[in-house]
Amino acid sequence: MSGVWIFDKKGVARLITNPTRESFELMEPTYPGTGTATAPGARPKVLVYLPENQVICSYADLEKILIELGWSRYNNPIRSDFMQFHKSDDSAHLISLPKDFRNFKSLHMYDIVVKNPSFFEVREPFG
Repeated sequence: MSGVWIFDKKGVARLITNPTRESFELMEPTYPGTGTATAPGARPKVLVYLPENQVICSYADLEKILIELGWSRYNNPIRSDFMQFHKSDDSAHLISLPKDFRNFKSLHMYDIVVKNPSFFEVREPFG
């Protein structure tokens, strides 16, 4: 038996023998910025600013915090559909984010956490 086992909210498992990409996508994300391709039943992630225990819900909130932490908005990103932040002109540290917050995925969240480990954390939302 090959395929993917999926558990529903009641803990009942079922086997999807030929999963397609569509079967792993969320049609309507529950939380802003969590429209990632995820297995059904998997919970979306949120980025949390630890000093204030604040869930990041917009790029305006995130940009304000990153600037306070010493990051600057890079004005000439390599791709026009991304925005970038850098630590300083002589630093190799760079954070690249999609311009549309709806495309902000856990991959981007973990990139921020790795570069700011004392200030951010990726969590499963409550509810």
